Amino acid sequence: MSSQLEEKRNTEAMASEFDSAVAAPFLLTALPDTVVVADATGHISYVNPAVRVLLGYEPSAVLGLPLEALVPERVRGRHGADFARFLTTGHGELAGRTTQLPALHASGHEVAVDVTLAMLPPPPGGGAEQAGVVAVLRDASTTILLERQLLVGRYLTATLRVTEALTEAPDADVAFRDLLPTLCTELDWDTATLWQPDAATGRLLHARTWTAPGEQPGALHAESRTRRFRRGEGLPGLAWAQRLPVGVEDVCSDPRFTRAAAAHSDGLRSAVAFPVLTGDTVLAVCELFSRGQRSVPPELVEVLAHAGRQIGQFLGRLRAESDVRELADTLQRSLLPSHLPAIPGVELAARYRPSGGSALVGGDTYDVMPLPDGRWMVLMADVCGTGAEAAAVTALTRHTARAAVASGDPAEVLRAVNAALLHEQADGPLRFVTACCLVLSPGPDGVRATVGVAGHPLPLLTTPAGTTEVGVVGRPLGVDADLHLDVVDVEVPPGSTLVLYTDGVTEARDDVGAQFGEEGLARVVSSAPAGAEATVAAVNSAVDEQLHRSRHEADDLAVLALAVPT
Repeated sequence: MSSQLEEKRNTEAMASEFDSAVAAPFLLTALPDTVVVADATGHISYVNPAVRVLLGYEPSAVLGLPLEALVPERVRGRHGADFARFLTTGHGELAGRTTQLPALHASGHEVAVDVTLAMLPPPPGGGAEQAGVVAVLRDASTTILLERQLLVGRYLTATLRVTEALTEAPDADVAFRDLLPTLCTELDWDTATLWQPDAATGRLLHARTWTAPGEQPGALHAESRTRRFRRGEGLPGLAWAQRLPVGVEDVCSDPRFTRAAAAHSDGLRSAVAFPVLTGDTVLAVCELFSRGQRSVPPELVEVLAHAGRQIGQFLGRLRAESDVRELADTLQRSLLPSHLPAIPGVELAARYRPSGGSALVGGDTYDVMPLPDGRWMVLMADVCGTGAEAAAVTALTRHTARAAVASGDPAEVLRAVNAALLHEQADGPLRFVTACCLVLSPGPDGVRATVGVAGHPLPLLTTPAGTTEVGVVGRPLGVDADLHLDVVDVEVPPGSTLVLYTDGVTEARDDVGAQFGEEGLARVVSSAPAGAEATVAAVNSAVDEQLHRSRHEADDLAVLALAVPT
């Protein structure tokens, strides 16, 4: 009732203003807005000079024309019916409010205008046939431009949030998983489907569907899982073929959308699909759905096209990084034994952990290999630096040690590695290596270890009497051809544990920069439960605690323990 009263007051106010204006024509002449008066038959009886600026007509040229002559032909039927209803009843879609409509310029192009209509009652004593309507037309281009700028700004902000959210994804798989809910949340769509090209079939395959929390995927999801779209087929195929966003305002009636029955069953009305591109390659196609019918304006199409390229570049980079990490993991595994062998009377356990920094391949390695006479060689090495060059030096170190193992002398093995390093880097940058080499001789009363150390941290031996360092430190490998190393024989009795490690263990720093240190390692090894596995687990846990929430980048580390059970 209140809205009807307000409409009546607006109408009466406009009519009163028009009566005053008729009494003073010069006021209408000076108005910047176009004022058009039509009689009860819908023909124009008056128009002020402002029509020249807005629509390019001379006022005299439109007098007597139907009011519909001022709108494009494509909308005349709909607005003609509404105008007739307004003249008859005083009510209609355009009555009492400002509406944006297309108007026809004298040159033939369309002009967007804001239109306000009001009834013009007959003069005192006049009949209903003398009633009319007054329309006020105003140029809407400035308003439209502002609305479009606001719309584009909202879309750009939303896509920026999408990209920011994806930057937190550790890899491409997680990013693709998070893409749909982020898009729907930021762009205000109800559900979404992701399609990815299949190289084997040349079709788009359904990858996943997202629905709002608490809702279950419906008929559209079930049908989409069975569909395979060719280029140009269906909404996803069109976006794939055109490499541009494609919108459908009514999925139930648009022939381009081929899952209409399923969408109708789920109560979905509108959809838009856009490709995720890296260069000219389509990584995926995203479909967004709305339960309310909504338009897909050019601004949304443009922003989605930009977002698809931006997201695609990011996802493509993540995918490439994932491939590089996978390759690096494969390379790193090749530098370590796939498993530790079983040595009679000895327990073995080891841990390796890459630094987690920018370098994908670390320079630490360890190895355990048999000798022909029943003895065993154990090698722990740390290459200066990280990355591909360090990995090459690590591989050279490991394979040279394996080739020299037949000598059965730790010093000879390390000297062979030293010679190989000097030969390999004759014309390249210096890459020195620290290493510890043990030759184990298992026996009935424990193990005798012959220890050679080249610039490496000394092994720790824990016995019931305490924990001590064993060995004599010589110069690192790859620095000087004249390498002298002293070897030491060490007895490892039952109930003892010998621990080899790289400096990534002792140099691990907490947030204030304090290192874990040799003393910290000795305490952990001394207090660890008996057994090789328990010892390396205790060391690994202590280093984790040292690095927890530290701002300092960790180095890669390796630790290997051999224990002689009682």
